Amino acid sequence: MLSKGTLYVCATPIGNLGDITLRVLDTLREVDLIAAEDTRHSRKLLQHYQINTRMISYHAHNEKKQSVELVEKLKGGQAIALISDAGLPGISDPGIEVINLCLAENIPVDVLPGPNAALTALVLSGMPTEHFAFHGFLPSSNTARKQSLEQLANLPLTQIFYEAPHRLVATLQGMSEFFGNRQAAVVRELTKLHQQVHKGTTLELKEAFEETEPRGECCIIIAPYIPVKPVGGPVEWCSEVKVRIDQGLSKKEAMKEVAKRYGVRKSDVYQALLTDETTDS
Repeated sequence: MLSKGTLYVCATPIGNLGDITLRVLDTLREVDLIAAEDTRHSRKLLQHYQINTRMISYHAHNEKKQSVELVEKLKGGQAIALISDAGLPGISDPGIEVINLCLAENIPVDVLPGPNAALTALVLSGMPTEHFAFHGFLPSSNTARKQSLEQLANLPLTQIFYEAPHRLVATLQGMSEFFGNRQAAVVRELTKLHQQVHKGTTLELKEAFEETEPRGECCIIIAPYIPVKPVGGPVEWCSEVKVRIDQGLSKKEAMKEVAKRYGVRKSDVYQALLTDETTDS
């Protein structure tokens, strides 16, 4: 039984129409109105399940104006379902605007979970799942994209990106430049007949998709950054401490930085300096 004046945020299939939940189907049938990202796209889903509920468009270009109108309808007692073309509204799709407006107006919001491309791709990739970050689509301009990649290069966790097929090669090229030749996966056509998982280094994947043009929306999964400790002993530690002191750091700060860089205790660096000073004298 639906509650009047409630916004129902409904997850829809990311490919296979059979992935929709029974609860979402019941809700789409019972609400007064469905706000859809693309009514033409969503009509195929509704027709497949013989749902005749009225739809209106709610997309990136009319989100602000339509959010206000939806809130007025909700205040009038209508129950409204919000759907995007695929997955959960608000995740790289329109939705947050009306959700925040509802919360500000104390209008009930209910989220009906379901398919999600990012998490599906993450599990399929076999990458570590203990800690991960979802970034959605990178900026379209080369400058902004490079700035973003530079900021994300050293995150010690798995990273998830969405990408359009025509930009995949350029994005993988940028990732190979800023992330190094790190392990990665490109997951395409999720839940569809031709679903594929491509694994390799960022450079290997970039070269593979240069030869075979990708099709369908893509998820890129990047392995966590693992810092490589430089190889070195007391001689290198002492040398680097002296360089940092010459650059203006205190002896204590210099020892701390060098210890962190080589993955050793600060006391080890201090002992190496004492030995070096004794030898010099």
